Amino acid sequence: MESYSNACQTDFWKAVFHAEYSFVEERLQGCKDVLSVGCGPAVIEKMLSDRGFHVTGLDVSREALNSAPDEVRTIAGNAEEMPLPDSSFDAVIYVASLQFIGDCGAAIRHTSRVLRPGGKLIALLLNPGSFFFREQSGKPGSYMRKIKHTDLAGMERLISGYFDVQAEYFLGIIGEKLFESSDPGVAALYAINATRQSQR
Repeated sequence: MESYSNACQTDFWKAVFHAEYSFVEERLQGCKDVLSVGCGPAVIEKMLSDRGFHVTGLDVSREALNSAPDEVRTIAGNAEEMPLPDSSFDAVIYVASLQFIGDCGAAIRHTSRVLRPGGKLIALLLNPGSFFFREQSGKPGSYMRKIKHTDLAGMERLISGYFDVQAEYFLGIIGEKLFESSDPGVAALYAINATRQSQR
């Protein structure tokens, strides 16, 4: 956790977090109560809180949550069970966290459950076809080596069982250079922007 916290303070990762925050914040317009699943130390969640969103962070790691800012309400628990009431949130976000959850099906089912009618799901998925992913996953001790799900099309199909889905590649990264790109070879993220289906 300490090494992760240190990495978060580098200019490169600060720029990545800001790009992710800007993407998510723009798509949360009209939402107030937001659940972030796999929030870790809640860096992006703090930014959202500062913009007036009521943010709840859920994570399995109590150690990570201990580093979260006071502005973000945090709950220790796993996404497969999601110990939260039905219809509690306007939006649920996964910022590069969904692919690390063992039972994604259970997580998405609970995501649909805790959302209000018409609620939003925003999932930023790491793109295994990108230069950035290959570079990072080749480093010893990289957290990307713990990824459990690399089939982006399969993830999108799973989500589309509960949500109306739009998806796009986002955020080119080569080395420490960040730039706009929808090229699957260089875009580090695959962003799923979805709306809860009314019959669920």
